[in-house]
Amino acid sequence: MKFDRTDASRPACRRLRRWALGCSIAILAGHPGVGSAQSASVKAIEQVKPSIVAVGTFERLRNPEFQFLGTGFAVGDGSVIATNEHVVPAVLDSEHNEKLAVAVRASGSTIQIRGARKIASEPSADLALLKIDGPPLSPLRIGNSDNVREGEIYLFTGFPIGPVLGLFPSTNRAMISAITPIVIPAAHANQLNARSIRRLAAGAYPVFQLDGTAYPGNSGSPLYDMQSGEVVGIVNMVFVKGTKEAALTNPSGISYAIPAKNLKELLDRGR
Repeated sequence: MKFDRTDASRPACRRLRRWALGCSIAILAGHPGVGSAQSASVKAIEQVKPSIVAVGTFERLRNPEFQFLGTGFAVGDGSVIATNEHVVPAVLDSEHNEKLAVAVRASGSTIQIRGARKIASEPSADLALLKIDGPPLSPLRIGNSDNVREGEIYLFTGFPIGPVLGLFPSTNRAMISAITPIVIPAAHANQLNARSIRRLAAGAYPVFQLDGTAYPGNSGSPLYDMQSGEVVGIVNMVFVKGTKEAALTNPSGISYAIPAKNLKELLDRGR
């Protein structure tokens, strides 16, 4: 019978591989940065979710009474909601007493509908501030978006496809894949639309390009530090895509966020 050294050594090799794998898992589990970073992310999400609201309109005789339009989050003293301006309807159906409103998840399955009104906006950055009725929410802190760097990973929480998935805040992770001007001059004049022309005339500012997928309903979601919970941007789909990708026949699936610097300037002007 021929002796095969390779076959004879296989059990030992398997034992050695199992031992090495076990050591690797033990080392990884014991690494101080792994568990602490994950724990910080969990705490950040828990901190942010109570500040998230659904922005829409309310009409008592309509079914459903609350019509979802996008996401917002509490800032300032907690009675102010930040969102995208395109989320806020320009005209309300006064004949049927339609009102601007936000939906707040009070506890468990209980949702409160609160009246709201727009108190400030910045069209060039597609930002709006709403004042809500009732007690203030827990406001989110605005971080320094100038410190954001490509390759860093952040979280965003909102209501993707809200009418379908329900008003349950959902959190996604995204890497900053690029910091890029909100609009790039087109190669030909016929590739420009009115929005692009206005944006070029006003001056192009940088936006965050994300590798995470944002869905309809995520507009207005806070982009925040996964450890501190500080907001560094506001997820925006319609406005940036309509400006930056105007020359594309089929717009890409890339997501964007407006730097929180623009939101801070709007808040400072309102004080």
